[in-house]
Amino acid sequence: MSKNALSTNSVSEAASVVWEVDATLGEGPVWSPALASLLFVDIRKAQLHAWRPADDARQSWTLEEACCWILPRAGGGFVAGLQSGIVEMSLDDQGPHVGKRLTPIEWLADGDRLNDAKSDTCGRLWFGSMDNDEVHSRGYLYRLDGRGVVEMDSEYHVTNGPAFSPGGGTLYHNDSARQVVLAFDVDADGNLSNRREHIRFGDGEGYPDGMTCDRDGGLWVALWDGGRVARFRPDGQLDRDIALPVSRPTSCAFGGEALDRLFVTSAATGCDNEPLAGALFEIATPIGGFAATEVELPVANAD
Repeated sequence: MSKNALSTNSVSEAASVVWEVDATLGEGPVWSPALASLLFVDIRKAQLHAWRPADDARQSWTLEEACCWILPRAGGGFVAGLQSGIVEMSLDDQGPHVGKRLTPIEWLADGDRLNDAKSDTCGRLWFGSMDNDEVHSRGYLYRLDGRGVVEMDSEYHVTNGPAFSPGGGTLYHNDSARQVVLAFDVDADGNLSNRREHIRFGDGEGYPDGMTCDRDGGLWVALWDGGRVARFRPDGQLDRDIALPVSRPTSCAFGGEALDRLFVTSAATGCDNEPLAGALFEIATPIGGFAATEVELPVANAD
């Protein structure tokens, strides 16, 4: 992308405020069909939030450690990426309950943590790691399935995303600090090839953070310090961008009964003069998306 390309392609869709939750670092929105709710986390406050659109029910829970993301698991319940590793998690009227540990994160260097995660169309789990202080370029992209944890790519400064094309044949993944969206081909066994630069952002355009694909293969990207969410066609060309009343949107996901509502999390950190920073937003879009594929993880207890 050339410098200032976003400012010449803005469109009129408006973002509405769903919940002024004041998240320090809101992240990981995911629609749960089982709960008819949008789930998302606040990494810095170690909180899990749930919002049910049907009756505007809102619940928040503080966990014993930071949760970086949560995804539905095949057979019921969830898989969550905590500061200390990936675990099973259930959620009921009393709140979240951490179950067995699926993977210790002993492979991570001191000071590193997990970041964004998604499941692919086969139920494999893909997730990134990063230096929590964002100083060192030692982040990885991992794949986790019945074969265990595999390092798939390395030397990221800040990992974000990932996202998959509708058929699952393309993986998008961000190195946010370097302002680049990467693309990979994915084969039937979950192997990656043809690593390439898909989108590059210029000065003042923001940093690509969390993202998702719609049913037409468009890639929706939240732009940290860009104050907007942008949609790109499968060829990487900008289609539209939607301004937000906050400078640090963090991620986006489709939800609602018809999966035609785009929900956007944001961060309040460093945004003292922005009254809506940290809120959850909604954008009505002409193209819907997908619910997350349930994670298939037939692995033994890792404790």
